[in-house]
Amino acid sequence: MSEEIRRFWSGLGLPGLIDVHTHFMPENVLRKVWDYFDATGVWPITYRDGEAERTATLRGFGVLAFTAMLYPHKPGMARWLNDWAVDFAARTPDCLHTATLFPEDQVQGYVGKAVDAGARVFKAHVQVGGYDPADDLLDPAWGLLAEARIPVVIHCGSGPAPGAHTGPGPIAEVLRRHPRLRLIVAHMGMPEFSDFLGLAERYAEVRLDTTMAFTDFTEAFMPFPRHELPRLAALGDRVLLGSDFPNIPYPYLHQLEALERLGLGDDWLRAVCHDNAATLFGLRPGSGTKRG
Repeated sequence: MSEEIRRFWSGLGLPGLIDVHTHFMPENVLRKVWDYFDATGVWPITYRDGEAERTATLRGFGVLAFTAMLYPHKPGMARWLNDWAVDFAARTPDCLHTATLFPEDQVQGYVGKAVDAGARVFKAHVQVGGYDPADDLLDPAWGLLAEARIPVVIHCGSGPAPGAHTGPGPIAEVLRRHPRLRLIVAHMGMPEFSDFLGLAERYAEVRLDTTMAFTDFTEAFMPFPRHELPRLAALGDRVLLGSDFPNIPYPYLHQLEALERLGLGDDWLRAVCHDNAATLFGLRPGSGTKRG
């Protein structure tokens, strides 16, 4: 598998891959996430290994930089997760230091602390957190992140199941207030693909990640509309590789193959699989998470 993945990116002339949507979090939290997927009966975890094994697997694939997508589901949890993430980033130099947030009174303070500690990317999960991203409690934090130009990977689409505040409407309100916020819409915004393509067309700092989109697993119940491929091609400088590793029900290679079979060309693949993220995060070619 590693050899096939390496052949994929080397055949494109790339130094490796940059994956903006991988999950690392405290082991007890990750186990609960896996328990949730196990309970569905249809979502096997392909890379159910310990933390060291998972990082070694990504490195073996040639992933030069990745993230620690972690997220709270209740108040008081984000600060603790952010403290864990500081330690993980310090001992994992190829991980983009990741932080998170939740609508609560202390959010501006601990988001500012995370920024000062060197956070490179934030994760927000509207569905799991069950909150409105346009909640007034979050407004100062969004403003801080927009000013700091730190990207936020946000799960705000209504897949795999809708929540009270998912869909394009709530996050469009956030962008109306903070048009310079660097949002990376997870999963291409599935299933509201067209609406989120529209937000990316309207706001120059909105990007989309490919996580699980276009794969056989997702196409079976939330297919990407093929008539939107020209719009996807036109946004080729603002689409980023994401995988959901390790929480995927298929081999890592399949996400790459799913992108290739879209037929959008090698230049598009190079941009999505490496160049766009390298530019966004200021990464030197082949140098992991070092700033350019």
